[in-house]
Amino acid sequence: MKKNIKLEGLDCAVCAGKMEDAISKLPEVKSCRVNFMSQRMLLEVDEDKMDYVLQKSEEIIHGYEPDVVIGK
Repeated sequence: MKKNIKLEGLDCAVCAGKMEDAISKLPEVKSCRVNFMSQRMLLEVDEDKMDYVLQKSEEIIHGYEPDVVIGK
């Protein structure tokens, strides 16, 4: 299952790369791409793992940029 998620307030291209790297390392994630310019993240995860991965992704994102608002 692929999910395209808005990351409002993403201010740092380097942080976006670090987020992408950290989220990609979650064992449940098939692929993750964070696009700094469009402020979007594309996640590919098995449907039954999506809620868990979204929760973990939010923790990772807020670890780098606490003010990012994550659209569902």
